[in-house]
Amino acid sequence: MVIQTLLADDEPLARRKLREFLQADADVKIVGEAGSGAEVMDLIRKTNPQVMFLDVKMPGQDGFAVLEEIAAEKSMPMPSVIITTAYDQYALKAFDARAVDYLLKPFTMERLRAAVQRVKDQLSTAPAKPEKGPETREQEYLNRLVFKSKGRILFLPATEIRWIGAEENYVRISNGTESHLLRDTISSMEQRLDPKMFLRVHRSAIVNLNHVKEIRTDTKGDFVVQLLNGHIVPMSRSYHARIRHLLGRWMMRPKAS
Repeated sequence: MVIQTLLADDEPLARRKLREFLQADADVKIVGEAGSGAEVMDLIRKTNPQVMFLDVKMPGQDGFAVLEEIAAEKSMPMPSVIITTAYDQYALKAFDARAVDYLLKPFTMERLRAAVQRVKDQLSTAPAKPEKGPETREQEYLNRLVFKSKGRILFLPATEIRWIGAEENYVRISNGTESHLLRDTISSMEQRLDPKMFLRVHRSAIVNLNHVKEIRTDTKGDFVVQLLNGHIVPMSRSYHARIRHLLGRWMMRPKAS
């Protein structure tokens, strides 16, 4: 598998370093280099790259403006994107834009190899993509959350989320061993997560169905969701009918005695 790759960075030295690193990988073919947003768009139209290493700050259009322009052109396939930048504050925006990885300059050869391997894994397992349109893009859901916590940028796969709870203007996200408080709303999280995996059970709670053990009533007669790790999440009666309808489509019927 030869990966058609575009380098986009306004610094020639940065492009040269990246080029030298990538030329050591026989699976990577560099099809073009760009130093501005306009050049990026021109090269994408000409070369149709599978992967793009994209700097955030470039003259004319910045990296995110380039991604917005690509998305706006329905006939233009979106390449897999690896953001390269000297600034860590764009990480959340990068992954909202569905970047495959985020390389913080200066990065090492080992870090670059890991990013390239992530792209290879994605390309080797990806199904054939239908022509891009609004109706297909709307069905894309977050497969990971990226956020800052205690001076670190954390990557949390959606599959590892156990539950999400609302706390005023924040949401608390738990992976079973620790939780993180993020500035977001429970409704926004519900819309961005795959409804086949995540279910809202209360106005202030979402659970990952892959980590649910049972739904039952507690000693007060209220419905609760018990997770595999024993954690209890309240279920609102206002959501019960909707949940029962959804679960009814999946539930296996016991054999009649």
